Amino acid sequence: MEKPKTIEEVLSENGLAFSPNMEDHYMTELEGIWNDACAESGGEVTDAQVDEYLDVLKKMGLVIPVHKEELDREKKKYQTMDPEILKLRHATAEARRRDAEAERAELEKKGGPNPEQVFRIFPPQNEKDMKHKVFLILQAPDGGEVPHHIAGGFTNPERSLAFEYYDGGPKFHMSSLNMDSADIRFRKMFSWLGLHHISVRLSGNQDGDLFYVYRIKAVAPPQDGGGLTTIEDNFLQYMIERLRTSILQAAEEEVPDQMAMSDLPDIINFMDCCADTLPANIRQWARKNIITAGQEGGNPDEKRHAKRALSMMLNIRWKSSYFDPIDPVGARRILDEELYGLEKVKQRVIETIIQINRTHTLPSYGLLLAGPAGTGKSQIAYAVARILKIPSAVFDMSTVRDPEALTGTSRIYSNARPGRIMEAFAATGSSNIVFVINELDKADNENQNGNPADTLLTLLDNLGFTDNYMECQIPTGGVYPIATANDKNRISEPLISRFAVIDIPDYTGDEKKIIFRDYSLPKVLRRMGMRKEECTVTPDAVDAIIDLYKGRPGCRDLEQAAEHLAGNALYEIETEHISEVTFDAEKAVRLLRG
Repeated sequence: MEKPKTIEEVLSENGLAFSPNMEDHYMTELEGIWNDACAESGGEVTDAQVDEYLDVLKKMGLVIPVHKEELDREKKKYQTMDPEILKLRHATAEARRRDAEAERAELEKKGGPNPEQVFRIFPPQNEKDMKHKVFLILQAPDGGEVPHHIAGGFTNPERSLAFEYYDGGPKFHMSSLNMDSADIRFRKMFSWLGLHHISVRLSGNQDGDLFYVYRIKAVAPPQDGGGLTTIEDNFLQYMIERLRTSILQAAEEEVPDQMAMSDLPDIINFMDCCADTLPANIRQWARKNIITAGQEGGNPDEKRHAKRALSMMLNIRWKSSYFDPIDPVGARRILDEELYGLEKVKQRVIETIIQINRTHTLPSYGLLLAGPAGTGKSQIAYAVARILKIPSAVFDMSTVRDPEALTGTSRIYSNARPGRIMEAFAATGSSNIVFVINELDKADNENQNGNPADTLLTLLDNLGFTDNYMECQIPTGGVYPIATANDKNRISEPLISRFAVIDIPDYTGDEKKIIFRDYSLPKVLRRMGMRKEECTVTPDAVDAIIDLYKGRPGCRDLEQAAEHLAGNALYEIETEHISEVTFDAEKAVRLLRG
C-alpha cells in the first residue's frame, strides 16, 4: 500500500504552509490529528477529507498561502539534495514519530494526558460533533453513565482539570469527571469559571468512555452560594460565541508592545529614561510641552493639546536614516508577486532605489507612477515599502481641499488637530516610512488658504516638515514619497521636478488574458474558499471576457468580472447541489452583461 502523505506534503500541494507564528505544540497536535486520520482510513484519505481538514486550518488562521515560485524552488532544492542528508532527515522524522507514539503510550499507561497537553485545537470529529459544536471532552467513569445535563463547577482547571457535578443522589453527593481534552480557545474561560466558583450546567452526549460537551450555561448552585444572574449568563453566552468564532492570535511575546503614552506621568518617566532616543530638537520640544501640560491653573485647552502632541510624538520610533543594502533578486521577486508583466517598469523601479546599496540613504527623488487607473500603481508602491522593510501610509490628494488638512491647525483653536502627514507618522509609529500619495494630479487646487500641493514641497525635499499643531520640525530623512497619477500633465512643474517619473502603460490584450486566467480568477477563488474545479472558465470564454472589457483601462474590471463569475458558480453549487460550474463564452458574456 502506498505510504500516506505527510501534512507538510498536503499543504505544499495546495499552495499552503503552516503560519510562522504558530506555536510548536499546535503544530504537533495538528500533525497528530492528520496521522490519526490516515491511520484510521488505512492511508486512503479522500479529497473531500483533505479539503475539510484544510478548511478548518484556514478558518483557524493556522496556514498561509505560499507563492508558487517559492514552492517550486523548495521542491527543486529537495530533489537535488544530497542523498545522505535526505536519509538523515527521513531517519529524524521517523525517530520523532516513534517518540510521539511512545509518549502517547506512556500517557495512556498513567491514566490520562498531563495538563499541558489536553488543550488543543478542535477540528470537527464527525457530523454530530460539528452540529453540536463540541469544545470540551470529559472522561466518563468506567461502566457508568453521565446524564445528558450535569450541573456543577470546574475545580482548579489549570491543575486538576476536572468537573464536579451533582449526580442526583442524597446529600448533594458530587461526582467528578476528569478532563480528557478541550479546545484551547476556551482554556482561560474554564479557569475563570473554576477560580470564581461559578456554577454551570453542561449539556453533552456520552460515547463510550468519553462525554462530549457542546453547551454550557450558568445556573443557580444546588445550595445557597454564589452564581450568575440571568444577565450575567447572557454575558457568558456572549463570551462563548466570541470564542467559538475566534481565530488563534500570535503569542503575546511575539507581538510588539505599542504602548500609548497618554498620561503625563508616563510621558515624564519616558523622558527620564529614553530622552536620548529622540532627535535633539524634539527633546527640547518635549520638555517645553511637558511644562505646558503640567502647569497648574493653565489654560485647559493648551494643556490638552500639549499632552496630545506629546503622546503622538513620543510614540514614534525615531530611527536612523541609514538603510541596509537591498537584494536586487529579492526586490524583483517582490515586484513579481504584486503584479504581472510591466517588465520595464519593474526594472526602472529597482534601478531607482538600488543606489541605497552604495549611499545607504534613500534616493534624492521620490517615485511618480503615472498611468491609467487599474494598472498596478498602488501595488508597486506597497511592494517598494516591502523591499525597503519600512511601513507605508496612504493619503488621497483628491480629498484634500485645504493645506491645513496636511499641515494641521494652530493650537489657538479649541478644536485644533494635527495634519494628515503627522497622523501618518503616529499611525505607523515610525520615522522611516513610505508615503503613498494617491492622485497627485488632483492636488493643484488653489483656494483662499493656498495650494495643498505646495505643502508637499518641503516633505519631498527632505528638509524636515513642520506641522502647525505640533509646532516642531519633524526630520524627514527616512521618508520616501511615492506618488500616483492618472495624468502627469496636470502636475505643476515645481512638484513633478521632485520625482523620478515612471510611466505605467496599459496592459495588452494577451497580458490581460494571462492576468485574468492566472491571477484574478485564482485570487478570487482562494478568497471565496472555492476549488478551481468548481468554477471553470473556458479559453473561448476568457477571450470573450477580454473583448467585453477591451475599452477599459487596467485590470480592475477583470477582477470584478472574476468575482461575478465565481459568485454565480457558488450560488449554483449551493442551490442546485452540483459539484462544479463551467462558463463558456456565451454563458459568461450573458452573465456579465446582466
